[in-house]
Amino acid sequence: MLDLGERAGQFRFLIRDRDTKYTDVFDDVFTSESIEVLRSPPQAPRSNAYAERWVRTVRRECLDRILIYNPRHLMAVLGEFVTHYNDHRPHQSRHQRPPNATDTGPAAVDLASARIRRTKILNGQINEYSQAA
Repeated sequence: MLDLGERAGQFRFLIRDRDTKYTDVFDDVFTSESIEVLRSPPQAPRSNAYAERWVRTVRRECLDRILIYNPRHLMAVLGEFVTHYNDHRPHQSRHQRPPNATDTGPAAVDLASARIRRTKILNGQINEYSQAA
């Protein structure tokens, strides 16, 4: 989850705040992958609204419901949630499509004639529903 790997080419910008924990070496890692590092304006806590929204979502939908034992467990839980968030969870700004969706078909399905399959995520904390074949 922490390794950009093959996905680094998908990003053009990294928006971060001005915290001193982000050193020049941190910025150099992204610059070496041709990702431009943009720092938020000083004393503007609302300028990074997308990151704040992500933190609120992951806490409300995932972390507030699970007791985390150690960093390894946290990384496993976050990895599974990120997969759910990007591949299945509907996003209002994308017409109820997840970010990684490639199809452009209708988002609504006639539930009277369709068979629905439920998949439990994070030991049943989250359920994903899809149309059964």
